[in-house]
Amino acid sequence: MLPVDFAVLGASLTEVNPGLTFWTIVTFLVVFLVLRWKAWGPILNMVQEREKAIQDAIDAAKRERQEAEKILSEQKQAIAEARREAAELVKKNQAEVEVLRQDLLAKSRKEAEELVVQAKRQIEDEKNKAVAEVRGFAVDLALQAAGRLVQSSLDEKHQRELVTDFIKGFDKPTA
Repeated sequence: MLPVDFAVLGASLTEVNPGLTFWTIVTFLVVFLVLRWKAWGPILNMVQEREKAIQDAIDAAKRERQEAEKILSEQKQAIAEARREAAELVKKNQAEVEVLRQDLLAKSRKEAEELVVQAKRQIEDEKNKAVAEVRGFAVDLALQAAGRLVQSSLDEKHQRELVTDFIKGFDKPTA
């Protein structure tokens, strides 16, 4: 490696050299023009395209957000409508159940009343049958008593014995 003399370098950096300044400016202008012609246009085009793509993405995101908000609003309305309809159906079903309950209650009351009427009718029929049977039994007893009276003599002793036998006959019904 060659030894470097820093004193020579320091003096040359602070001195103004018109030739070096001219060629530095010419080199800068040439590099500037080449970069502007070859690199600056495509770089600006890429930046503009990127800016346009970003703006398009932002616009699309705004549109999608508005669409999503619209859909969300519609969904909220649909949910509210569905809840309202469900509540209405529940009320309607409750009313129908109440009407059905009232109908069933009325039917059961009517059937109970019919059963009571039928039971009273059966009781009345049984009572009438029992009264008829008792009357028939009484008629039979009266006929038997009359037959015995006719067969026996009409003196008082025989009549008392006949009545006593007749009363004893109540204990043993005849078929």
